[in-house]
Amino acid sequence: MRSREPVPAGVREPAVREAYRYCRAINARYGRTYFLATRMLTPDRRPAVHALYGFARWADEIVDDRTRRVPVEQRAAALQRLEDDLRAAVATGWSGQPVCLAVADTARRYRIPYRHFADFLAAMRQDLATTDYASFADLMGYMHGSAAVIGLECLPVLGTVTDPRTAAPHAAGLGVAFQVTNFIRDVGEDLDRGRIYLPADQLAAHGVDRELLVWCRRTGRGDTRVVAALREQIAHARGLYRWAALGVPMLADESRPCVRTALVLYRGILDEIERAGPTAVLHRRVSVPTRRRARVAAAGVYGAMAARLAHGGGAA
Repeated sequence: MRSREPVPAGVREPAVREAYRYCRAINARYGRTYFLATRMLTPDRRPAVHALYGFARWADEIVDDRTRRVPVEQRAAALQRLEDDLRAAVATGWSGQPVCLAVADTARRYRIPYRHFADFLAAMRQDLATTDYASFADLMGYMHGSAAVIGLECLPVLGTVTDPRTAAPHAAGLGVAFQVTNFIRDVGEDLDRGRIYLPADQLAAHGVDRELLVWCRRTGRGDTRVVAALREQIAHARGLYRWAALGVPMLADESRPCVRTALVLYRGILDEIERAGPTAVLHRRVSVPTRRRARVAAAGVYGAMAARLAHGGGAA
């Protein structure tokens, strides 16, 4: 589906138009699953989702520093500059930082509360200092800002057929389900950065601690205790998806295929982890095969076209 409207209708300022295109490029490069799902949104909604993704990804790149060469103090300062740029962009409608310019325009158009962005940035700052979480309750405190608010930001863009307050917990829940899936999939990579995003008490119930996970990562070997712990996390993630899925029928008809496709594709990562053996995540990045992605996407495209035709829209 080729978009006839790469930027929101009515945007005349060249810098704002370019900012949206910039965010779209970030989404296309780094968020394959999310970007594929956005192709099923109506053209007027896509740029806003790209802007929200672009901002989140930009902040995440500052915090993670995959080269591990930038001191924490410099990353904290860069994150503060990003927050200052966003606050100014929201207040004035202008920023020299493209992701801030696009997301501020999106926030204004869809009346997205600034507190969601503030909570997100607070979680990013937490990543600079926190490396472990004692319990899932502790982890949820972090995920409210790093994941749940992303769902809440997207909800006004997607639209609802019910009271948005009813749909909001499920939208937040989907953000959490996505992130828990990432935590399971990226255990090995996160260990390399000194972080563990799996609750320590739940790991300990199976006799697993940081030392054992690091040993598995370093030696390339598995352990039955780690398998049991990861299976528990996978089962928990599936429960989160079941809760989140209850909110899909609450969305605007035209937005459901996009969200359903993202849900199915991301939940499919759990299937692939189980198929590979849970400890595979300690040694490599597990992903959904291209053929399966194509099948799910094809069903989503058909659903998106049907929804648009039913509402008198085109199939762009």
